[in-house]
Amino acid sequence: MNIDIARREGFWALAGFALCIPAANWLIGHVGTYCVPNGPCLVPVAPGVAAPSGVLMVGLALVLRDVVQRRLGMGWAMGAIVAGAGLSAFLAPPALVLASAVAFLLSEVVDMAVYTPLARRGLVLAVALSGVAGLVVDSVVFLWLAFGNLDFLAGQVIGKAWMVLLALPVIAALKRRDDRSAMAG
Repeated sequence: MNIDIARREGFWALAGFALCIPAANWLIGHVGTYCVPNGPCLVPVAPGVAAPSGVLMVGLALVLRDVVQRRLGMGWAMGAIVAGAGLSAFLAPPALVLASAVAFLLSEVVDMAVYTPLARRGLVLAVALSGVAGLVVDSVVFLWLAFGNLDFLAGQVIGKAWMVLLALPVIAALKRRDDRSAMAG
């Protein structure tokens, strides 16, 4: 693959990753089928299960971090995680700053720890499994630190998982294109 194209894709993924954080914060207060007074806006994520709309962007952020690492390298990915945790803390409502920043930081590090060794074996599998690991950590840590319970765990996990699943065909297409470019080069 042309190194310039790969770097450009990496920077687009980095920009998308960074935009997921303010998007999640905006969605949670403005978009949903039902908005709780003085609380989050909810979207259905499965029959009878709703979640705050911001969870959709968290699932996407996990996938985009993997693309940043693939295209730009581990250093860029770590920098994105640290900057994202800071941005998450800055944009979160005051009562949720600690939960938001810690959950973001830990989930992205877990995502990286699972993705890195698996990426050599299969990109789609690595993105899927690292996304699941990251979204579970994000959901558990956030809910526990923010509310002291896991009452909304199902909705959090399902909502984030939808975004990971929806991104997998795009990841598969990127992998096929990379493979074709390697054979042609």
